[in-house]
Amino acid sequence: MYRYDEYDRQFLRDRASQFRDQVRRRLSGELNEEEFKPLRLMNGLYLQLHGYMFRAALPYGVLSASQMRQLAYVARYYDRGYGHFTTRQNIQFNWPRLADASDILAVLAEADLHAIQTSGNCVRNVTTDHFAGAAAEEVVDPRLYAEILRQWSTDHPEFTYLPRKFKIAITGSPQDRAAVRVHDIGILAKRNEAGEPGFQIYAGGGLGRTPVVGTKVREWLPVRDLLRYVEAILRVYNALGRRDNIYKARIKILLRDMKPERFIEMIEEEFGAMPADYCVLDEGIIHAVAARFVPPPFESLPSTSLTLERALSKVRAFKAWADANTHPHREPGYICSMISLKSVGGIPGDISADEMDLIADLADRFSFGEIRVSHEQNLVLPHVRKDDLYDLWQALVDGGLATGNIGLITDIISCPGMDYCSLATARAIPIAQKIAERFADPERQRDIGRLELNISGCINACGHHHVAQIGLLGVDKNGEEVYQIALGGAGDEKAAIGTIIGPAVPAERIPDAIEAIVEAYMLQRAEGEQFIDTYRRLGAAPFKEAVYAADR
Repeated sequence: MYRYDEYDRQFLRDRASQFRDQVRRRLSGELNEEEFKPLRLMNGLYLQLHGYMFRAALPYGVLSASQMRQLAYVARYYDRGYGHFTTRQNIQFNWPRLADASDILAVLAEADLHAIQTSGNCVRNVTTDHFAGAAAEEVVDPRLYAEILRQWSTDHPEFTYLPRKFKIAITGSPQDRAAVRVHDIGILAKRNEAGEPGFQIYAGGGLGRTPVVGTKVREWLPVRDLLRYVEAILRVYNALGRRDNIYKARIKILLRDMKPERFIEMIEEEFGAMPADYCVLDEGIIHAVAARFVPPPFESLPSTSLTLERALSKVRAFKAWADANTHPHREPGYICSMISLKSVGGIPGDISADEMDLIADLADRFSFGEIRVSHEQNLVLPHVRKDDLYDLWQALVDGGLATGNIGLITDIISCPGMDYCSLATARAIPIAQKIAERFADPERQRDIGRLELNISGCINACGHHHVAQIGLLGVDKNGEEVYQIALGGAGDEKAAIGTIIGPAVPAERIPDAIEAIVEAYMLQRAEGEQFIDTYRRLGAAPFKEAVYAADR
């Protein structure tokens, strides 16, 4: 994990102190809400449906056990005993008081945590693969470059007030688990034929009311040019992005209106005009940042664990959980273990303070004190000895956190919807709960196989419904809550925007509609096909027929 030094810590303390004065001035009336708004947004404080919401940054989704305990403290003493992990690998607290906001920042700073640029029209939290630095198939560890981008973009004088919010994602694996192609800038860290690290760059991706898969703007970029090239993209956007219309302010709209060829041309012109020594990412900088990433003290272990093999063969429930909730590790004798926050009847992404403390203890015991947050709103213990996996599972069972559904139909991404969000037009959480209850049988989930289902409560698409294999968008139609159904989306290396299959369906009929889609798939899938394979082979027609048959 990355280690802060005293300079970093003083920066966070100063930021908390600065915000304390801003909050004082707001409470005293020296600042009105409009004057206070940009100040609070730059420190993660939103004004939501029922009151304020506080969003803390978890840079590239990595946190330590001690940091998790500090989040549990915030949940207990400044909220209502829980937090909510988001699709940007952050955590939100839904019930803070304005008077406590600066105290929360100060408490977070004690654990090297903050809320910088979790909101506002700036470069947001850089996200990455939740197995970064651990996955067996990874070719470049993207955390190093995500940290460099974080430091470079924090309080950047030119890019603090962009036309609109700006999101960057980076991955170093051939399997894209960071959805880089649907970000404002998507970065694929890879190696060339000579084995040198570098990047493939995408720009202009995004979801919301205008979902777009990003345009490849550079096939190969040397490491030394990363910051220069990202800055070139941001300069073009900052200069030409619209500020007169919030709905047309994102870079994806600029790229569409300019046409990709001209946009790429302007990036290259801006990049080429920079001085040769400007913002170069040289080896000295890379080594200095890399030295702050302290590697876990891995043991030399055999690749096969007889302890694990025996447990898998004897305990059926453990094997089912391990099949869904683990991923191969690059170090022999280790494995990545996922903790689902999607229990049947629960709220996707929610976690109680007690659960935070339990996971922190398990991270210390089993994963060198390290935890990851996935953009699917789950958690990961990235470095578990295979010999210890069964003991970890038993501890999760005892703590009520052994749901074995990662990648299955009940592993639903859902935004908070109208239960919390002032922008929402539908209550996404109850729909997610009802679908999970309909498909609660673990055997049935495993029979269906991998199937991604996401739900958004409004057009802003915080639930990433556009890139789900089954995506649901809640809308208000003459006072009735209805849901559009889209199929065929993907956020991986085959990124695609889902296609709406027909008229919106009333909320009470959604579980039946999902049932119909699943049954149509089960009847027509070929041997070994996952849902997305069957959809790509057959198209939308059989699923549309199944959903709307009862209406005729």
